[in-house]
Amino acid sequence: MLNRRHLRIKVLQILYAFFQTEDEDILKSEKELLTSIDRMYDLYLWFLLTFEEVQRFSAQRIEDRMKKVRPTKDDLTPNRKFVDNKVIKLLLENNSLRRKSEEHKVNWTGAVEKDIMRKLFLQIVDSQLFQDYMESDEQSFDHDKEFILDLFKKEIANYELIHDYFEDKSIFWLDDIDLMCLMVLKTIKLFKEDDSADKEILELYKDKEDELGFVKTIVRKAAEMDDANTAIIDELTMNWEIDRIAKMDVILLKMALTELKVQPSIPKKVTLNEYIEISKFYSTPKSQVFINGILDKAIPLLEERGELKKTGRGLIN
Repeated sequence: MLNRRHLRIKVLQILYAFFQTEDEDILKSEKELLTSIDRMYDLYLWFLLTFEEVQRFSAQRIEDRMKKVRPTKDDLTPNRKFVDNKVIKLLLENNSLRRKSEEHKVNWTGAVEKDIMRKLFLQIVDSQLFQDYMESDEQSFDHDKEFILDLFKKEIANYELIHDYFEDKSIFWLDDIDLMCLMVLKTIKLFKEDDSADKEILELYKDKEDELGFVKTIVRKAAEMDDANTAIIDELTMNWEIDRIAKMDVILLKMALTELKVQPSIPKKVTLNEYIEISKFYSTPKSQVFINGILDKAIPLLEERGELKKTGRGLIN
């Protein structure tokens, strides 16, 4: 499921594009943001559907070998352990996965998609993980689940052709893959042997209204308060010209200042720590020190001016 840090990253991506293009239509940017967040769920569905696809290739290989003119004993008595994997069977029968995949129009049915799945299958078959699983005499649901979890982590989640496929669809998706992979792993871990076909897979949102309300507020208010936030940054960086500060740092500071002022239930320390952490991955090596220093000075300044008022959980230091 989504977490606040990832929501902040999605807002950062949209605001970076908004401020770079000087587009005055913030509602258009907000719409793009909400679409970008919703489409993250497509990644989750695509990853879950990979198991069905590789299982299908495995079943087809068994069938083709049995139809050979001179089949061997191994061809006629194939090892069906992977094809009959109990966790894959639950995914195949899951009505929630079927329904949501159809609603989102997510599948691996095109020529390009089939080729990616075929190559993935061949890589899986050649892996030591797969060979060890097929040679093991253990037959249990837990054994099948452990294999599927390892298979996803070691062979599927980081498969380069899948990443390339997703990047072609959206440049933002590479930042979303890790979170969606965690959702896939959590989904598999939650499966039980006696689960029915009606078991629901995970939702993207824990509290959709609250989470979308958070991102909408930050996007709209960051645009609305841009001049005021720029003035604060200018004031706190007197020895710097704002044009000399990394653009990503400026946007992170504007987002942090906005959040401090318009999210009364979020503690100051949480906001400060979140933007410092995000800067480690999305800006320069020295950004975290710079952003920490500016926000440390901004918080008492905003309090002095009466622009920072915290309530409820936001009062926690």
